[in-house]
Amino acid sequence: MPGLPRPITVPSRGSASGRGLRHPEPPKSSVTPVRRRETAAAWAYISPAVLIILGLGVVPVAWSLVLSFQADDLVTPSRWVGLDNYAALAQDPHFAQAVGNTVLYTVLYVPLSILFGFLLAQALNRRIRGVGVYRTLVFVPFVLSATAQGVLFSFILDPQFGAANSVLHHLGVSPQGFLTDPGQALLVLVAITLWSGTGFCVVVYLAALQDVPPSLVEAARLDGAGTWRVLRHVTLPAVTPVTAFLVVWQLITSLQVFDLVYVTTKGGPLGSTTVIVYFVWEQAFKNFTAGYGAASAYVLALALLAVVVVVRVLRRPGKALR
Repeated sequence: MPGLPRPITVPSRGSASGRGLRHPEPPKSSVTPVRRRETAAAWAYISPAVLIILGLGVVPVAWSLVLSFQADDLVTPSRWVGLDNYAALAQDPHFAQAVGNTVLYTVLYVPLSILFGFLLAQALNRRIRGVGVYRTLVFVPFVLSATAQGVLFSFILDPQFGAANSVLHHLGVSPQGFLTDPGQALLVLVAITLWSGTGFCVVVYLAALQDVPPSLVEAARLDGAGTWRVLRHVTLPAVTPVTAFLVVWQLITSLQVFDLVYVTTKGGPLGSTTVIVYFVWEQAFKNFTAGYGAASAYVLALALLAVVVVVRVLRRPGKALR
């Protein structure tokens, strides 16, 4: 009877015989130049982007921070004033008015845009004829630039020749000032931005609603839950992360509004639509007080940072529960 074949034993790496099976490593002298060439090539490829980021991002931010502690008119040599610009902002009634207008604009725009966006997304998240056309029509205003929107509504809302007052006249309503009325101008700007900005919320909510598992909705309905209970206990918890994202996004958007104000009202009438960003532009490039404008810009930056921190802190307990 023939014997069984002998097993082949592979020597371990630490054994002397195993060392002969290992591939010889290239000498370090030949590896180092290759890595140096690869590193140099990588930096050559990314250096244009790095220079652009430094030139258009980091350097202006650092320069404006230094500028906020100086008295500078962008023409004559600057003079160091320390915290005087920030102290002057605290006592400036025009800056207080700009802050109040920005807060009012934000308080009105952010919750209304999110509410209308969610309701429209719920309505468009159905199998109805022409739903693609309706979704496109809702999103088209968001694609238009703020400048185009301002020009369009400046013609529509013109107190003398605008189409809006013409329609109101046929309905028996007295003509309105709209963008020329201090009591209406800011509210009209909120309405214009709702017309354009709600489309973004609709698209984001549509994507979130289509990711809600249909099995959860069917299970809730089998348990006897109505439309309101399904919305409260299934749909809203499922879109909570999206809502948090939209709150941050819309807050940042509302605090940075400028183009629409510049095109339509120029901060008027009587400063009723002067927001913080327009105030920064006005101080820096109209009144030529660049240091004062930079200080107000950093107050806005701190406000944006505080908003993001507050939202993240509020979301942390929810993450812990999950």
